[in-house]
Amino acid sequence: MNHNIGEFFLTTNTVKGISDEEYKKTELLISAAKAFARSTYQCVYIIDYFKQEFVYVSENLALLCGQPIEKIMDFGYNLYLKHVPEKEVEMLLEINKKGFDLFSSFPPHERLNYSIQYDFHLINKKKPYLIHHTLTPMTLTQEGKIWLALCTVSMSSRNTPGHIVMKKENSKEYHEYDLMRHKWILKEEKNLSETERDVLWLSTQGYTMNDIADKLCKSVDTIKSCKRSLFNSDDSNYFPPPYHHPRLSFSRSQTARHTLR
Repeated sequence: MNHNIGEFFLTTNTVKGISDEEYKKTELLISAAKAFARSTYQCVYIIDYFKQEFVYVSENLALLCGQPIEKIMDFGYNLYLKHVPEKEVEMLLEINKKGFDLFSSFPPHERLNYSIQYDFHLINKKKPYLIHHTLTPMTLTQEGKIWLALCTVSMSSRNTPGHIVMKKENSKEYHEYDLMRHKWILKEEKNLSETERDVLWLSTQGYTMNDIADKLCKSVDTIKSCKRSLFNSDDSNYFPPPYHHPRLSFSRSQTARHTLR
């Protein structure tokens, strides 16, 4: 099935009447995004839902895609239509629709506090790489529609696409989307012990079990048991979505080897 970028811009989030004067006020936001991009390994870009295009693309995203920044900005959402498996394009369209439906149900004054994250594959030289994508509203219209959204991309720490979560800042509750039942499910984060938090954090930093045991003054068996509980639990509530951190970073040397064609 052929898709077009218009399918990502829904009536649920129709943005109208943004003036040139209002665009001038966004320059500070874009400058802040550029500063953030310079300080992180993550790929960063900004979606403009009024112009229906990208208004900023970081160098890391250009390196990841093996394309000049200007070309990626010209691609816009076509970047994902060209480099995401067909089945996962369908998933992204479903996430987009259901995500905006849920977002629209929140009080307008709370909407800037939400973000949505999910995993999908980007195809690189016919080989798919699983990425973790997060979208956060930067500015809303007077009607509470998303005008500009900040997106970050990193390598996923998971093995499969999906894992769709919408989370409100400083809230223990979050919504997880069930792709089988096509519905959002409200869940609550489980509180972690201090040791579990330390093991989880150090694991996402790439430390081995021996390293973690040394740092925490615990036995290796204790760390093994803790990691089994954290990462092999069938309960998706076991640890909260904010603790999702990628295992890999987009350094120049890595992205040079992983360019999209």
